[in-house]
Amino acid sequence: MTGEAGTARRPQPGSTGEQPRLPRQRDSSTGHLGLLVAVGTDKHPFDRLVDWLAQWHAQAAEQVGLTVQHGHTRAPQLPGAVPFLGHDALQQAMGEADLVVCHGGPATILEARRHGHLPIVVPRDPARGEHVDDHQLLFARRLGAAGLVALCETREALHGALAAGLADPSRYAVAHDPQAHQAQRAAVARVGRIVDDLVARSTPRPPRRAWSRPRPGAKEIR
Repeated sequence: MTGEAGTARRPQPGSTGEQPRLPRQRDSSTGHLGLLVAVGTDKHPFDRLVDWLAQWHAQAAEQVGLTVQHGHTRAPQLPGAVPFLGHDALQQAMGEADLVVCHGGPATILEARRHGHLPIVVPRDPARGEHVDDHQLLFARRLGAAGLVALCETREALHGALAAGLADPSRYAVAHDPQAHQAQRAAVARVGRIVDDLVARSTPRPPRRAWSRPRPGAKEIR
C-alpha cells in the first residue's frame, strides 16, 4: 500500500487475505536475480521508466539478470532489451522472473499477480506524453492503496523497491493459482469495470445547453 504518492510500502501480512508464495530460487550458476520490466505495447514512449531502471542497474548490474520489454520506447543500453514479447514469451518471462516491474496496464498487472508477483508498478503519466489519459494513474493508485501493487511514482520510490526486492524477493510475492481460469476471467471483468468507472469520473462532461420550446407564432430560424 502507499502513503505519500510515489512511495512504495510493503503490504502488511494478511492485508489482502493472501499467503505469500515460496520465494523463487536464484540461478546458482550466476547468483543473479531475475528482473522482468514490461512497458506494454502502447504507442507512447515510456522513457522515464527505462531511464530510472538504467540508473539503478548501473549500480546493481552484477546482481541482476534483466529482461526489458521496452515497446515504442527507444532501445535502452541494457542487456536483455527487446521491443515486444509475444503472449507465450511474456508468460514464460513472468514465470521465470523473481521480480516484475511494469506500467499501469490492467492486463499486465493481472498477469503478473497470476504468476505470483506483487508487481512494482510505475503508471504512465499523460502530462508527460506517456499516455492519452490518466486511467493508469487512477487505477494504479487505487490498487496501491489496497496493497495489490507496489506503487512507485518517483525515481526514489522505484529504486527503493528494487533494492528491497534485490535483498529479499519474497517481499514482492503473492499466492498464485495458474489453473484458476474462471477466477482470472472474473478478475479481468472486474478490472474492466473499475477502469471504465475511473475514466468516466475523470472525464468532464460538456455543459448542458438550455432548450426552450418556440413560442406560438414565432418564426423558426434555420
